[in-house]
Parts: sequence; C-alpha cells; structure tokens
Amino acid sequence: MDFQARRDRLRKSFKKAGVEALLVTDFTNVTYLTGFTGDDSYLLVRRDGETILSDPRYTTQLEEECTGVDLDIRAPGVPMLKSVTKNIAAAKVGRLGIEADSMTVGLRNQIAEKSPKVELLPTSGLVEELRLIKDGDEIERLRRAVWQAEKAFGVLRSTLRPEKTEKQVADDLEYQFRLFGGKNASFPSIVAVGPRAALPHATPGESRIGDDDFVLIDWGANDGLYCSDLTRMLVTGKISPKFERIYNTVLEAQMRAIEAVKPGAIAHDVDNVARAHIAKAGFGKRFRHGLGHGLGMLVHEAPRLAVNNQTVLKPGMVVTVEPGIYLPGWGGVRIEDDVLVTRNGHEVLTSVSKRLEDTVV
Repeated sequence: MDFQARRDRLRKSFKKAGVEALLVTDFTNVTYLTGFTGDDSYLLVRRDGETILSDPRYTTQLEEECTGVDLDIRAPGVPMLKSVTKNIAAAKVGRLGIEADSMTVGLRNQIAEKSPKVELLPTSGLVEELRLIKDGDEIERLRRAVWQAEKAFGVLRSTLRPEKTEKQVADDLEYQFRLFGGKNASFPSIVAVGPRAALPHATPGESRIGDDDFVLIDWGANDGLYCSDLTRMLVTGKISPKFERIYNTVLEAQMRAIEAVKPGAIAHDVDNVARAHIAKAGFGKRFRHGLGHGLGMLVHEAPRLAVNNQTVLKPGMVVTVEPGIYLPGWGGVRIEDDVLVTRNGHEVLTSVSKRLEDTVV
C-alpha cells in the first residue's frame, strides 16, 4: 500500500482547511496513513513531512511497519502531551488542525494551555474523506475478508445442529475466521433464532437452533486490516408461507437496490429503491434501519445508504446493501451483501447463495 501517497493527498486538504499541520489522533486513521497496526500513537502530518508519536513498546514494530516516517519515541513516564507539544514547537506550527471527532476536550485544552501561541482548529473528516474511495490494495484486502467470512460460514452451515445455542454458533464462527487466516470478527456476530431475529442487533444467547424453523446470521471477518459484513437466513425446519412471502420481499428489495448502485447515484435514492418495494408489500414500518453502510478498516464507515443522505456514489466506494423486515413475536429477515461501486456500475463481492431453496439446511 502506498502510504506516502495517502499522506500527500491529505496535505492537499490543508489549504482549504486553513491549517499548517494536522495532529491525527484517531488510531484507525494513523494506521491508514502509515501502515502501523499498533495503537496508542499519534501522527503529526506537516507540510514537509510527518512524525509518529509513540512509546517504547512499539519501537521495533514501528521501524518494521513504517519505513520513511520520522519517529518520536518518548521515554517511559513521559506523557503523550509533552511529546505532542514538543513536536508542535519543533515544527513551528501556528495553525494546527485537530481531529474533532477523535480528540477529547480535555486533551485539546491541555495542548492549548501548553502551546498558547498555537491556534487549534477543529477539523472533521479530512482522513475519512480519503478512506471513502478504496484503492486496488484495499479492495483486495476486502475480497480476502469476504473470502474468510464465506469459508467460515460454509463450515458453520455444514456443522449446524439443533442443540447448538446462538452463542455457540457465534463462537464457532469466530474460530473459523481465525482458521482461514482472519484476525478476528469484524464485529460481534449476530445469531438470532426465530422471534429473536426481530431484533436487528440481537445478542447471541442460549436459544437453541432447533427452537424454531429459521435463524438469522449476521457475520463478518477482519483480515487484519479490512472488514467484511454479510447476513443470511438459514431454514432449519420447514419454509412456511409467511417466511416465504417475507423472504422474497426482502430479497427482491435487495436485488433492486443493488442494481441501483452505480457512479452518480445518490445514497438516499438507493435506500429508497428498497424501502419503496418493502412499503408496497405492506411492511414499510417494519424496515427500521438504513439500507447499508460503507465498509473498510472499520465495519461501519461512510457512506451510509439511508434516508436523506445526499452522498454521491463514486467508483471505489464499498457499501453493504441489507434491507430487512422485523415482526416482533415472529422474527425477522435480513439479507446483506458487500458491493463495490465500479466505473461502469457495481460488483457484488459476496457470493453466498440467496435463493430461497438454498436457505434450507
């Protein structure tokens, strides 16, 4: 990955933001700009270079992962604040951008007190704006995370048993992610049997797979840097007419929305494609969340496919498309895929079958 090019693109935003340097305090953004996979470290990006501020625990790791970046390793017992103010002074920065969505008010005030001649300017989204568009290396990492998730799901499906609890299934999934090379789960897996599937973010509990005719599984793998996110329904009993109707409604809504994903499309409009279909089927009030979200180093990133979101989709963006219908007391159906916006339209990165007949275990 070309981390230097990322930092250079960031520097181009300084003039518009009115800053001479940016103190990056969001650990994910530090990783994005340098490749450093540790934490507890900041990055000072100047017009003429950059310095990682860290501590002795990471000296060797930083030297291995971040060639070409200056390092300031503070001694044990020296607070981060002292390292920050020292480097600001050395860089002769007069107008310092800070990540307002990451830096605490307390740290901001401490820096202001120790560096009274430096104007601290809150910024939002300077690095995140770069992260919206994935480069070729990032897309390959996302493909890898999808592959790990799908392989894990394949093993899980073949070993699913009625006596297993939701929590046991979720734990099995994470174990399989690791066996296929993943670091861990992108997020705590959701395994919800029958009526519990009416909770979009149900926490896996002691309900058993055999307690009802179907189970919702929402899972994703973290390959070490990038995340995948999928949802599928599995039928462990028989397909009831009600399940079939709701499943087909959600599936058609999802397929229509995926077809709407292309360069120039507005996030709100893509959301509305699925929402309108579900509403026409009589379940409008039962679709209670946005259609999807961006994917990348975090499982939930910009852009959001949601009501009133005016983001224009561009090639390189990766989003989830995950409509759902939730009926308290009965259960819910959600189907989710990861979709890459391409120059000519889109590519669905995920491939687990969604055909109704293939949901039967």
